[in-house]
Amino acid sequence: MATIIDFFKDYLLKEKNYSVHTVAAYESDLLSFQSFNMSNFEQESIVFVNYSQIRTWIVFLVDEGLSSSSVNRKMASLKAFYRFLLKTKQITVNPMLKHKSLKASKVLQIPFSEKEVVSVLDRIENVDGFELVRNKMIIDLLYATGMRRAELINLKVADVDFSNNTIKVLGKRSKERIVPMLSVVKEGLLSYSQQRADLAEIFDDEFLFLTKKGVKLSNSFVYRLINSYFSTASEKVKKSPHVLRHTFATHLLNNGADLNSVKELLGHSSLASTQVYTHSSLSELKKVYEKSHPRNKK
Repeated sequence: MATIIDFFKDYLLKEKNYSVHTVAAYESDLLSFQSFNMSNFEQESIVFVNYSQIRTWIVFLVDEGLSSSSVNRKMASLKAFYRFLLKTKQITVNPMLKHKSLKASKVLQIPFSEKEVVSVLDRIENVDGFELVRNKMIIDLLYATGMRRAELINLKVADVDFSNNTIKVLGKRSKERIVPMLSVVKEGLLSYSQQRADLAEIFDDEFLFLTKKGVKLSNSFVYRLINSYFSTASEKVKKSPHVLRHTFATHLLNNGADLNSVKELLGHSSLASTQVYTHSSLSELKKVYEKSHPRNKK
């Protein structure tokens, strides 16, 4: 029998066009709150709750060591859930109405330097064999386009248009964008496609990137791949696909790209999202400014 959470999931998927990954995260948060509610208040349903119950959960999460940003993400799931209940007239009062997000300290994403990226790319320049060619292509594509890990994993063979040198990317909330394909990326994808065609078996045929067993890549696979390759070139604490996306944006801005163009390439809905990537370009600009301005000459 379908539960209210199931109806909420259908609403997010079909009406809000949220990704399966996002909906799964919302469901996980709601089930966690439901379990906490049952243990602490002996209340199985989370439809009718008051804010004091939610606040008790927040205190519990903080005591468990969750960061403010992680707690805020869980609260965002509750906010969406209770807005849905209000909209569908399941409740008349939203218990999250007066909730204020916890203040989260901003974690500065440190991009890879151009030297670090070149070091990795040089090391994988002339590789052979399906897995090595695929790995090279994944790194090349993430750095050349700035696409998200999930976007890369869900790329389909049909999304690559070799005649127009473009790639169709399905972003958050099923929003499509077209990104240009550099010549080096095109050459790499053609090489990878030949290797892919020689696999003994292919099960997930529509997806572009596969394991050697012919199945779609996982999130953890791509994370481990980037972490492994960049561990040999960088001493930065975080080495992930998202850092490579951050690197793409930063390097474009450092080399003169305008913010609006980077916004479109990244698939952001607003400039505010893109502006978090400008700190490094501002740092670069400061160096040029201090070096060039007459008032700073000695």
